[in-house]
Amino acid sequence: MPTASVGEGAQLFVIDPIAQLKPGKDSSVALMQAAERAGRPVWCTSLVDLLACGRSGPDAGTGHGTWVEARRVQCSPWCELGDVRHLPLESFAHVWMRKDPPVDEAYLYATHLLELAERHGVRVMNRPAALRAWNEKLSALRWSHLMAPTLVASRVTPLADFASQHGEVVLKPLGGRAGQGVVFASAGMPGLRALLELVTAQQTLPVMVQAFLPGVRDGDKRILLVHGEPLGAVNRVPSGDEFRSNLAVGGQPQAADLSDAELQICAALAPALQSEGLFFVGIDVIDGRLSEINVTSPTGICEVERLGAIPLADHVIERLP
Repeated sequence: MPTASVGEGAQLFVIDPIAQLKPGKDSSVALMQAAERAGRPVWCTSLVDLLACGRSGPDAGTGHGTWVEARRVQCSPWCELGDVRHLPLESFAHVWMRKDPPVDEAYLYATHLLELAERHGVRVMNRPAALRAWNEKLSALRWSHLMAPTLVASRVTPLADFASQHGEVVLKPLGGRAGQGVVFASAGMPGLRALLELVTAQQTLPVMVQAFLPGVRDGDKRILLVHGEPLGAVNRVPSGDEFRSNLAVGGQPQAADLSDAELQICAALAPALQSEGLFFVGIDVIDGRLSEINVTSPTGICEVERLGAIPLADHVIERLP
């Protein structure tokens, strides 16, 4: 695989606009800086700058294969950008798909383009097919025995019946991120059926409902795994009257170790993560129960590094295949 044009071991990050990333907070920045420390040149691009060409010859423009419009990134100090260059994806040792959700049409088409590159030997982190297959809420149902009682449905009646059975529940949109749209509800609350109609878009979209775990008040633990191995964790504690613990909605990070139950959850997930090409994953665990499996652009590196004095991003880069 040629590397001379981009640098030996070069890393390409497919990300949101780089000006939006925040050093000291954003996990993508931490990974980019760690790659640079390891002597791996760092490049960045966006979804709209991925290209594919099926023809060769003088009229093809790009030539056959998958290409990208990318810029070299100087990560320390953050950040200086080089000129845009037109490069084959095969030039890069690894391509990191780190675009934040939503997983919309643009995101899905980008995974198809990256899958074409993968067929030509490009290593994509995480694997494009797995990014499409592993909805961050639904994928946890592969291990439903490790979760709180859970139902996914579009119809109001089974959702309301589930709430009646469990008393207090949490409603989660399947496409949400960072706690957005997650709602606490109780069986006896006025307007429950109207709320269920709203979150299911009038019974046209499925929603996840889970039995509320009071232990969430003590925190929601984000565990970061590399090739199925847990490398670090941060506990996120809700602020004030908020039940959501996501850092994006005000959750407070705390240093955390892993319990035996949490290590068992990691061990249960590891074979599937390894076999399906999910190299870097963040799972959420509440009161010893698996909640979500984050595969698109897992966060938490900076908090683990700061609170646990662990060079987590360096460990991730060291474990690249």
